[in-house]
Amino acid sequence: MSENLIIIGSGPAGLTAAIYAARANLKPLLFEGSQAGGQLMLTTDVENYPGFPDGILGPDLMDQMRKQAERFETRIETVDVTRVDFSSRPFRVWVGTDEHHAEAVIISTGASARWLDLPGEERLRGRGVSACATCDGFFFRERQIVVVGGGDSAMEEAMFLTKFASKVTIIHRRDEFRASAIMAKRALDHPKIEVVWNTVVEEMLGEDELTGIRIRNLETGATAEMKTDGLFVAIGHTPNTELFQGQLEMDEVGYLTLRGDGSTGTSVDGVFAAGDVADAIYRQAVTAAGTGCQAAIDVERWLHQE
Repeated sequence: MSENLIIIGSGPAGLTAAIYAARANLKPLLFEGSQAGGQLMLTTDVENYPGFPDGILGPDLMDQMRKQAERFETRIETVDVTRVDFSSRPFRVWVGTDEHHAEAVIISTGASARWLDLPGEERLRGRGVSACATCDGFFFRERQIVVVGGGDSAMEEAMFLTKFASKVTIIHRRDEFRASAIMAKRALDHPKIEVVWNTVVEEMLGEDELTGIRIRNLETGATAEMKTDGLFVAIGHTPNTELFQGQLEMDEVGYLTLRGDGSTGTSVDGVFAAGDVADAIYRQAVTAAGTGCQAAIDVERWLHQE
């Protein structure tokens, strides 16, 4: 039996796509993955998602979206897709040895923040350690915080955080930034930003919340503890697109390339993308949800044109 629509990946994009597709009577099948819910599952307070004036916990928001999708009879399976074949229709999607067919596919597998993989990091994520200044900067008003990284994304995060923090310290392992000259100059010229060169973070300190970090100077080998209220890891994101290598067009980083006609269509007619898997710029829950809506509407119109 061929499905009208298979959605690969959950998070705000996949679940919003499911809500819209189900309400359009497409009876979508959603494979949410073994790590369901996307990056919001690692977020504590979400205060910038419309409709929740008092904020909401990331996992609670995803749970509500999931229940809403199921209310309209989306079938959700908590499994990982292991292989796809988009060379002909119906498209073929495997979960282990189980093969599924679909007339259309929406990909919403998201992107993963690159972490430092240091002692204390996983324990303190959402408790002073973050990879999203836009999401969490508001919680650090008049606090001293650290940004780790040296590229454009690190400069952007640091500049954004100066709106809230009393001081932002950029820690970079080299003696010059990889960022573009204009972005580096803006950061270096900002009165609230200080840079610690040739240094790496070795450990994040604190039990229930971040209290400081242990750093090491790469030239002298000297170690020290630095007090900080927050640490933002800004070393980039990796789109979760390995499954689609050789099947769909991507940019040099691995983000799925959209057709450029204003739709969410990919390089294969009938395969659509929503959320961070095709968005290297905004990476917000609300923009992911918006493109999930777009993808579902695109699928409905595309299927009716057949």
